[in-house]
Amino acid sequence: MGSDAARGEDVAAAKAGGARSGPVHVAIIMDGNGRWAAARGLARAEGHRAGVAAARRAVEAARDLNLRYLTLYSFSTENWRRPEGEIRDLIGLLKQFITDDLPTLKREGVKVRVIGDRASLDRDVKLLVSRAEKETEENAKFMLQIAFNYGGRDEILRAVRNAARAAKSGGVDPAELDEARFSNFLDTAGAPDPDLVIRTSGEKRISNFLLWQAAYAEYVFLDVLWPDFEKAHFAGALEEYQRRERRFGGVESV
Repeated sequence: MGSDAARGEDVAAAKAGGARSGPVHVAIIMDGNGRWAAARGLARAEGHRAGVAAARRAVEAARDLNLRYLTLYSFSTENWRRPEGEIRDLIGLLKQFITDDLPTLKREGVKVRVIGDRASLDRDVKLLVSRAEKETEENAKFMLQIAFNYGGRDEILRAVRNAARAAKSGGVDPAELDEARFSNFLDTAGAPDPDLVIRTSGEKRISNFLLWQAAYAEYVFLDVLWPDFEKAHFAGALEEYQRRERRFGGVESV
């Protein structure tokens, strides 16, 4: 599905259905692993491991709930400020998740994409990410986007640089660079913008996540810590979404 077509169909469906339309694309800020571990007297690493299990449940729930796209915020550009040992654990968990889950994702028709800046990642991580994307690129039932070493401002800056290079080489006419064309320079090119962004742990911040793409997304903030996130929480967030009317800057329907 092309970027412009996907976004156009998604927006049209939401406008047509109003509060009754279910989301096509849900993005989740997975927050609360550390607090979950602390409440149990465990090391933070144990919270992150429990968070990976919750991510698996979320992927399964998203498919069961008939979503087409799921984006999980797993490691931000700001997370490099954490202790070195915790960073190693988080990178190790990404590697373990891809290695252990790739056969199942391939078999079940999931297309995997990792978004974020790969330049600073170790070579083995880059190779593993490329392998996951290559081996699932023909899958079309469901797209799983994992935001790793991702920051919304960083993504926009990288997109601006790429657009500028394209303009300099003659590949893009700056006068014709509109929102749809610019979106093709983003990490999420080809995927529709998220309809709904969920954040767990009770915090009410967007934390530099999908700043461009989520301009008109609905937000649902849940008090549950991420390792405790279950299908029932997911379904409840979708029910909340369906009670809302998305107007995209227009007026309320009558």
